[in-house]
Amino acid sequence: MNNNPEPIGGLITPDSLGMTLSLPMTRRDALRVGLFSAAGLLFPYGRVFGAGAEGGAAQPLAAAPGKAKARSVIQIFLWGGMSHSDTWDFKPDAGYDYNGPLKMALPTNVDGITLSEWFPNLAKQADKFSLIRSMTHRNNGHETAAYLMQTAHQPGERLAYPSVGAVFALFKSKDYKGLIPPYVVLTQPQGRFSEEGFLGPRLKPFATGGDPNASRFEVEGVVARGIPDDRQKKRRDLLEKLNTMGHAMLSNPQITAAEEARQQAYELILGEGRQVFDLSREKPDLRDRYGRHTFGQDCLAARRMVEAGVPYIVINYPGGWDTHKDHFQTMGRQCPQLDQGLAALLADLQDRGLLESTMVWCCGEFGRGPKIDWQPPWNGGRNHFGNVFSALVAGGGFKGGHIVGASDAKAEEVKDRPVYPVDLLGSIYQLAGIDFTAKLPHPMGLEAHVLPAASEGVKSAGLLTEIM
Repeated sequence: MNNNPEPIGGLITPDSLGMTLSLPMTRRDALRVGLFSAAGLLFPYGRVFGAGAEGGAAQPLAAAPGKAKARSVIQIFLWGGMSHSDTWDFKPDAGYDYNGPLKMALPTNVDGITLSEWFPNLAKQADKFSLIRSMTHRNNGHETAAYLMQTAHQPGERLAYPSVGAVFALFKSKDYKGLIPPYVVLTQPQGRFSEEGFLGPRLKPFATGGDPNASRFEVEGVVARGIPDDRQKKRRDLLEKLNTMGHAMLSNPQITAAEEARQQAYELILGEGRQVFDLSREKPDLRDRYGRHTFGQDCLAARRMVEAGVPYIVINYPGGWDTHKDHFQTMGRQCPQLDQGLAALLADLQDRGLLESTMVWCCGEFGRGPKIDWQPPWNGGRNHFGNVFSALVAGGGFKGGHIVGASDAKAEEVKDRPVYPVDLLGSIYQLAGIDFTAKLPHPMGLEAHVLPAASEGVKSAGLLTEIM
């Protein structure tokens, strides 16, 4: 394959990465930088399409040879770091200083796999997912650990690498024809690092905002707050009548392109794109199964985006898992919601024949300290812990019903088969047909690859071939 392809939109310069409005843009760029406002009124096209510009079609990187098993990916990011020892790597014999009030290891529908008592729904779905119980990077900083888990590159290097979602958007946008951007975050960006990295704003995720559990999911730039659809349509019709210059100059290529972009914007606001985010189209009993809470409806919205072909969807868990204080109270509230929403998502994807082509992976930037910190000011909390933690993977080529690696008797260190961020992300890329050795288009022409190589001193135990 070509490992040094043309970057998106032809030559990448610092200005083009900054998306200055004087430069040529693709129609998708126009949608993303705000060709439509929340009120449904468009900015003047002359500011967007520069005079005499000849915008080329996007040229995403080519995918790796071979048939990709994962068409779409749903990443559930448990930002803040979910405790592994209270959830997917529970050690019933560790004692009160490690387990607190939890006592029971819950059997699942797969012999030999147990979860904590907070996950009865996932216990019935264990044949659909596998657990990695030996994730490790030994980094205890939120920002640096999040960067590691989503790029596999070491923090503090001279380059700020893009996240896995931005890489997917880069590689997959050639074959993706949908109106919704190829990299979507439900509902707020994590803020731990700049997900697009040096690829620039064109690969920044589209954060929906809003709350899918509200009576109306008010998606940023798609569903205008407080403005019903019929009023949006009237505004569109009025603008259409007033746009006499545009009608008179449709033979001009730039005006034609602007008009096409305008129609696509309205299709996103009022047509097919709008429908994807309209959860009221789902049966009430299905919404109930996902859970009438923000996370559950996030999962349902993600499934609808998978059906629309969106390549990469991130659910940033609402509220996070940074449980230094009130640990067990928070876990007792959030774990049942995670259990309900994730189990419903896996079952729904399988029922619709989508699980084989949809990858789901779920973890935080690290785990939490297995030994409870009873001292003030934590008073029973758990602190950051990157020595060993757990991740869940399902679908998209990952086998279900398996355990990869193991932690020791108290979940404090890796006992068997360490799995590093580069191993997990490399496996995800491999199943998606993305060549993780490929070069990335750096705006200054610097050497940069999707994943770091062994020559860069990165720790790796290899791809997760036992569950691929």
